[in-house]
Amino acid sequence: MNPNKPTLGKFLQTARENKGLTLRGVETATGVSNAYISQLEHGKILKPSPTILGKLCDLYESSYPYVMGLAGYPTMQDENNSSMASSRIGPVTNDEENALLEYLEFLRAKKTKGRK
Repeated sequence: MNPNKPTLGKFLQTARENKGLTLRGVETATGVSNAYISQLEHGKILKPSPTILGKLCDLYESSYPYVMGLAGYPTMQDENNSSMASSRIGPVTNDEENALLEYLEFLRAKKTKGRK
């Protein structure tokens, strides 16, 4: 397991917060109960259905294949052993991908601070 790769719950929580949504707001938008979303975010549910993940990815504007991989489902990325970023910017090393992810987290945190 990659120690730099977020857990499914942490990824979903961060994605929700980056959209400025509450658990109840996500429930209203997706029809998935806020209690279920909370359990996902806190790691009590590790492998939700692909349908629920699809609803959340649509709302959060997140990569469905990436989130499916976080949930433990097989993905094309697993088969090709390629990184998440390579589909858009070409092949990258693990170090480059980690640096890109760190920078993305920085940008998102900066954007969130700007809203307050």
